[in-house]
Amino acid sequence: MEEAVLTPPTGIRHDTFDTLLSVVIKLDLVELSEKPMGSSLRSPLEQQFLRRNNNRENLDRFIPNRSAMDFDFAHYMLTDGRKHTENPSQISPSRLAYRKLLADALNLNRTRILAFKNKSETPNHSIHSIPKPSTPIAKPPRHIPQYSQMVLDAPDILDDYYLNLLDWGSTNVLAIALGRSVYLWDASNGSSSELVTLDEEDGPVTSVSWSPDGHHIAVGLNNSHVQLWDSTAFRQIRTLSGVHTQRVGSLAWNNHILTTGGMDGKIVNNDVRVRSHIVETYRGHWQEVCGLKWSGSGQQLASGGNDNLLYIWDRSMASSNTRTRWLHCLEDHTSAVKALAWCPFQRNLLASGGGVIDGCIKFWNTNTGACLNSINTGSQVCALLWNKHERELLSSHGLTQNQLTLWKYPSMVKITELTGHASRVLFMAQSPDGCTVASAAGDEALRFWNVFGPPEVAKPARKANPVPFAHVSFIR
Repeated sequence: MEEAVLTPPTGIRHDTFDTLLSVVIKLDLVELSEKPMGSSLRSPLEQQFLRRNNNRENLDRFIPNRSAMDFDFAHYMLTDGRKHTENPSQISPSRLAYRKLLADALNLNRTRILAFKNKSETPNHSIHSIPKPSTPIAKPPRHIPQYSQMVLDAPDILDDYYLNLLDWGSTNVLAIALGRSVYLWDASNGSSSELVTLDEEDGPVTSVSWSPDGHHIAVGLNNSHVQLWDSTAFRQIRTLSGVHTQRVGSLAWNNHILTTGGMDGKIVNNDVRVRSHIVETYRGHWQEVCGLKWSGSGQQLASGGNDNLLYIWDRSMASSNTRTRWLHCLEDHTSAVKALAWCPFQRNLLASGGGVIDGCIKFWNTNTGACLNSINTGSQVCALLWNKHERELLSSHGLTQNQLTLWKYPSMVKITELTGHASRVLFMAQSPDGCTVASAAGDEALRFWNVFGPPEVAKPARKANPVPFAHVSFIR
């Protein structure tokens, strides 16, 4: 019987083949030596030891683990892997970096041929599937219609900068004063009705303001009186007299307190629940009070006047017996201050706007009285409204464009300008949901703008199970 002769495959040298063959023979001998010759020849303690050794890897550092070896890689390293056809000094750095990245991706940076234990598997990513850092997706810009969505006639509306003739109540009913009459327009169904028409000796109407409940409305008159009306029953509840000596051009509610500002420069807090309604009197302005706004907390009151002054009053400092001292007297404006708006998302932040000569929007910290910023708009600032859903501010203006301008806060970058009125936009009011703005001007037009848009709908939070395995039915 002839002896079998092993010859190397084509392309492999004899010395390389002999080396691999010797390694294989040694591994086979090791495996044969590890196989038990029979369970009957070993004690129970030895059998338990062998089973424990066979259940885990062979961790002997002198005996290679054949199952953990990569023979293709060993063949490559023993034949072609060590050949250098190029001089490393002549290879560009970018090419070297590419080769290193390729070797890392293909796991070719190994230097050992023999393996003594199994290694944990590593994820095999291709070069083109290397994860990239995620970048935040930019929020798309909100579409703002450039034209008013509806226009209503407002005949006989007074073209008077110092009055406040428009207000939108919490029940979605808009009130507007036209000459000696007050009209109500229900935004939910588009119906309109006349609330009251005054006599010539009492009129015209100089201010209107809804109570917080949206069912009662205060009407300031040219004869210095203030009337309270029930909008549901269309009847007058009471008249507040003896408060001012001249017309009442500004009104502001703080729960059951109605604050009135008159042409006599006085500011009076009236408790509408009691017969003796005068609670406090604020004295500081020496000309007509044309702007009044309570803060959201109801603690601070901002007042602007034709004397170019802006006052901040604090209720904790008010007294019915003595002259009330203001918290801050701000003199930065150079023209009448009518436009006032408290920020809905930042406490103690107030925006104010000046008249023709001034034309500035200023931002104040009402705790310290510091002016945080001032923007020259180039035209008379008639009214200001904050967006309830975004950090934006809307201003209405007079000459020369009679526009509404939407600003991004706090950068005060113009987002857009809305035009359509032919006269200065004296009055603005915001719908209860904060989406729509109504503007009235001396051109006897009442326009509605979808400038703020609907609020973002928050995703519903996932309900957590109150107890573990709450979704599993229990067996009773």
